[in-house]
Amino acid sequence: MVFPTAMQKVPVCAPSLPRLRDSPGQHTVMIRTDLLQDGKVPVPYPSMFQDVWDDDNIQMPCSEKSLLSVLNEQTGDLKRQGRWQFIRKMLTVRFTSSLIVKNAITKYNPTNAMVKWDFTAWDLYCNKVLQPDAADHLMGVLLPNMVKLALRAPELCTKPIPFLKKGMEHSITMSQEQVACLLANAFFCTFPSRSYGKGEYATYPDINFFKVFEGGSPKKIEKLKALMCYFESVTENMPTGLITFQRKTLDRPPNWKHSNNLFSKLQISCKSTIEDGGHGMLQVDFANKFVGGGVLGSGLVQEEIRFLINPELILSRLFTETLDHDECLIITGTQQYSEYTGFADSFECVGSHDDTIIRDSWQRRCTEIVAIDALKFRSFMEQFHLTRITRELNKAYCGFDRPGVSNLPPVATGSWGCGVFGGDARLKALLQILAASEAGRDLAYFTFGDNKLMTDIHSMHTFIAERNITIGEVFDLLDKYYTAVCALCHSRCPVSLYNFIYQECSPSLRRGLGETPRSPFCIGRAVYHP
Repeated sequence: MVFPTAMQKVPVCAPSLPRLRDSPGQHTVMIRTDLLQDGKVPVPYPSMFQDVWDDDNIQMPCSEKSLLSVLNEQTGDLKRQGRWQFIRKMLTVRFTSSLIVKNAITKYNPTNAMVKWDFTAWDLYCNKVLQPDAADHLMGVLLPNMVKLALRAPELCTKPIPFLKKGMEHSITMSQEQVACLLANAFFCTFPSRSYGKGEYATYPDINFFKVFEGGSPKKIEKLKALMCYFESVTENMPTGLITFQRKTLDRPPNWKHSNNLFSKLQISCKSTIEDGGHGMLQVDFANKFVGGGVLGSGLVQEEIRFLINPELILSRLFTETLDHDECLIITGTQQYSEYTGFADSFECVGSHDDTIIRDSWQRRCTEIVAIDALKFRSFMEQFHLTRITRELNKAYCGFDRPGVSNLPPVATGSWGCGVFGGDARLKALLQILAASEAGRDLAYFTFGDNKLMTDIHSMHTFIAERNITIGEVFDLLDKYYTAVCALCHSRCPVSLYNFIYQECSPSLRRGLGETPRSPFCIGRAVYHP
């Protein structure tokens, strides 16, 4: 069931873009903007590889400063040599089995190989899952093409790629070809010192793909299917667009208590998904503070699935430090390469996807995804505390707001921070409605098959919107709910948030809207019906 509401989407309400240009300290552009043409693969800029090895930029695998101790099998001596030279030697071989790939990767990752990287999932994929002709194609065509792509790093990724560190407001724009090259390097685990998130990279996600190869879980097989679907597509027909990764910080949080803004429009569905029903909207990634979450490991819920069907998102893990409470990551231009069914343990990659989303004037797909990480709650009650509510509101607002820009497209979202993070779906829906309304956006909400949740959220939105209750007044109601109800309870509240709001705002209508009342619950002189 869908409650339709007319909403303007991209391209109708797309804000006009300035001329794309490199801006030191603000925007790193890795291509020749003067040669950017529709349908043409962008030209890297500068023309020659700039070898930078410091704490502010990615340490590239092709850097001359990346060294490796290699054992001389005849003398038994260790010799220091360029790691890139050794990587090229190990990868430019004839692949005849999964074991050759494993041996190559472990040879130039000797320190990590000593902890015995596990390639069980990779072996199963190559030897048990693929049909013989598909396995021959993988070894004889796809993997060699991926190697060629990875080894083009010095000619494609010529400009130093900055880290997007905590507290920074910075954007990186690169071509889909450059993204594919870097992801091919991630597949072959070539990035130095980027395994297991230790030392100087402890606050960054893993980028090398070694965790995808391990274990015998069916999840890993489905992940490999999605990833190889991507590499098959880009090596056969390289996409010609650009992708922008933008780290954004919230400078001035709204004064929620004194906001006089009213609710914006709501569209809600229990049947569609964010990626299918949210075309032309800002699409929310229910992010981990380490962006991508467990996409390269065992995780397989909303964020991981989105990163698998749009694998270009995975590259954000290369340079994005953990998100702070007042930060988000906005990724514009990624493409969907595969389709799927199921969720978590039932997830299956079911084949390739032909993405037909239009491009903007920067040649980016008009798919804008914002990564916002929710709090994880150890107890159900703590999320209703005003400090937690304010944090979640500010986080969502940081992702939704675009200072100085009007006529923004709607937000497409769902039960953000629920599931294993312990969030209450009805509270999180209300908080996102508040944040979107304050940011001047409509909101499309997808409940992923939960018809009751859809009805409850729609009823609450209608109730508040029809009475012109302001954002500040709803914020006060949330504060009052915690002090009058939650603070007096030790486990789950005997009265729901929505029923409390109905009771406070219009007692006579409480029984006609939202949840069905049961027995009364007394607090002081007030009587609430859970």
